[in-house]
Amino acid sequence: MAMTTKATEFLTRKGIPFSVHAYEYAPDGGKIGLQAAQAIGENPEAVLKTLMVKVDRKQPVCVIIPSNHKLDLKALAALFGGRNARMIAPEEAQAMTGFQVGGISPFGQTEQAPVVIAEQAMKLDHIYVNAGDRGLVVKIAPADAQRAVDAKVDLISTG
Repeated sequence: MAMTTKATEFLTRKGIPFSVHAYEYAPDGGKIGLQAAQAIGENPEAVLKTLMVKVDRKQPVCVIIPSNHKLDLKALAALFGGRNARMIAPEEAQAMTGFQVGGISPFGQTEQAPVVIAEQAMKLDHIYVNAGDRGLVVKIAPADAQRAVDAKVDLISTG
């Protein structure tokens, strides 16, 4: 597995400090974010999962929330002035972002979708976010992650 991806190149170009951490990716391991947290020995609150969502069937949004949380689709839709939100099909998410499902990063997407970070994550010293490949995460300060993609921060998930 390459330690350099489109996501890490994006962060480097932006001058954002981060470190890369690899873990054993198990495609049949169930919830990938929880699996990653266990594999790197971190609290699931600090290991964020990346979800691709569409608001009102048209506006793509990239959401990063703690791996042990559930996304509040109604709150996300309201944040973008919409009525509903749905997960994007894996094939469409891959085509849109340029990353494989299980390796989708908010950083360096082919078609950069607006990014929303769960408010809870901003209270932590650092977070782990997918680095653009299965089994690879970046450790980054939440404020740096927000600045890198001009992300919105909102209460969009529940634990």
